[in-house]
Amino acid sequence: MRIFPALMRKRNIPQDPVAFREILPLKLKQRLSGKSAKGSEVCCLYEMSVVFACLKDHDFNQSLCSKEIEAFQKCYMKNINDVQQKRIREAKGILTPGDKNLTPKQLNILLQRYPNV
Repeated sequence: MRIFPALMRKRNIPQDPVAFREILPLKLKQRLSGKSAKGSEVCCLYEMSVVFACLKDHDFNQSLCSKEIEAFQKCYMKNINDVQQKRIREAKGILTPGDKNLTPKQLNILLQRYPNV
């Protein structure tokens, strides 16, 4: 093994610290743009796959898969109501405690309440 001793040789690495130059101030902006907030969320994927599996098993006869179709419609209507409630809260500027995904408008409200000094 001739390669191993060659790998273990010390190399000349400069020990001088790198000088840091601050070009821009190191602080966050007070506002956030909402350009990247547009996204499509997938809802009721499991229920939809159950409906398709049932329809495939019963040769696309909808009367035999009524329970699965009803569960899918119930999930879809719940999702529509949740999205409407979320839009109403966003329009009013109400912050929901414990919400994991904040919109840019809600983040701007938080940045105004607690400014980065």
